Amino acid sequence: MKEINYEELKRLPKDSYAFIDIRDEGLRNYGVISGAIEAELNDDFSILKDKAASISFDKKLIFYCEIGRKTRELEVEDILPDRECYSLEGGYIGYVRSLMNNEGDLWERQLKAEESIRKKFHKQLFTPFAKACKTYKLIEEGDCIAVCISGGKDSMLMAKLFQEIQRHRQCNFELKFLVMDPGYNKDNRALIESNAKTLGIPITIFESDIFDAVDSIEKSPCYICARMRRGYLYSKAKEIGCNKISLGHHYDDVIETILMGMLHGAQIQTMMPKLHSTNFEGMELIRPLYLVREKDICAWRDYNDLHFLQCACHFTDTCTTCHEDGTTSSKRLETKKLIASLKKDNPFIEANIFKSVENVNLDTVIEYKKDGVRHHFLDEY
Repeated sequence: MKEINYEELKRLPKDSYAFIDIRDEGLRNYGVISGAIEAELNDDFSILKDKAASISFDKKLIFYCEIGRKTRELEVEDILPDRECYSLEGGYIGYVRSLMNNEGDLWERQLKAEESIRKKFHKQLFTPFAKACKTYKLIEEGDCIAVCISGGKDSMLMAKLFQEIQRHRQCNFELKFLVMDPGYNKDNRALIESNAKTLGIPITIFESDIFDAVDSIEKSPCYICARMRRGYLYSKAKEIGCNKISLGHHYDDVIETILMGMLHGAQIQTMMPKLHSTNFEGMELIRPLYLVREKDICAWRDYNDLHFLQCACHFTDTCTTCHEDGTTSSKRLETKKLIASLKKDNPFIEANIFKSVENVNLDTVIEYKKDGVRHHFLDEY
């Protein structure tokens, strides 16, 4: 397929073309081009054909994946022989990078993002954020909290919500906005810095060599990477005087973790709203987005025309829609789809999964662990 870049697109009338996003749901959750039509590829391209048929025939079709390779190699002339089709050069990541050179009025964009939290998305975002902080006692008098920013939508919003709740002055606490660079390439780091500048988040960046350290690990590199990241964040946060680190896991992460534990780990457990660190004395981990829904985070992101990259490590720096073996879905994405499917018949399924770990009846549990010690129901039968 012929390629077209973002600069060429800017010279075309906006009503002369339409974007078609062929990525999977997992990647779309990190951001989409405004107005793009979703058409995840299937074996017979029927979804793609149906979506294209819904677009006016006189419009050019601009296809994009994550980095542009899949759409460039897509033999679209065989699928849509009568349409004028192009592959977006660099894919979604290329589009995002091009926006960094066209930031516009930063102050105006910051104000819009903050105003949308106070008004348009107050009920969906700030209310559950404040409720989680109060319910689980995540913010306490005299805290110094390291707000850990990965560069994604969740952690960036978390930082803005912390700034907003601090304005209310109901509790005296201090914030440090911490970004660890585990080995990002230049463009990915620049995007994090650009988004922080756009949103008015005064970040402190420190570097590590985690990506290089896990690059040669074959078994569970993502798990090891996550563990190492957390250790580095605890260490840096303690060094700068913080007593807590805050991570951006949300409600959907929680319920997916519960279900994944049962289906794939043969255990009942949840992602806790706060934890004492076992390796860093006096430190805690908190999750203030615990009650915030991912769809509402995405809505805030899209309303403010914000774009974020994925993990951007050596394992995901390439387009996951370009895998030759077709393995594009992680276990978490599979679980997300399973929950969505179950919700069609039971609209309360998500809340029921969440509440299931609040309503554990030990009298009906065969065996459980407490402080690492196993307890069997026959012990007291």
